[in-house]
Amino acid sequence: MDKAMRLASQRAVVIFSTSTCCMCHAVKRLLCELGVNPAVCELDEDPRGREMEKALAKLLGRNPPVPAVFIGGKLVGSTDKVMSLHLSGKLVPLLRDAGALWL
Repeated sequence: MDKAMRLASQRAVVIFSTSTCCMCHAVKRLLCELGVNPAVCELDEDPRGREMEKALAKLLGRNPPVPAVFIGGKLVGSTDKVMSLHLSGKLVPLLRDAGALWL
């Protein structure tokens, strides 16, 4: 869990993902289209990925725990929360406040 939290606090936007997850792809694509350059940790490609996946599952209370999106070092949640923020117009201001967008 320490590695996951350390990674999440080092960049404005961090996505914990797996390379074959369609929901992870959708979240990454949305953020990139908004102009964000998120740090992406592909858990299935990381040697400690399984350990981080278990810690994130505990933190989120669900399995699989991906995508897990952190903005400004704080856990935002998964696809449903990110999409809800986007549709309500709250995602872009949140990204601006975290320093992920310059507009």
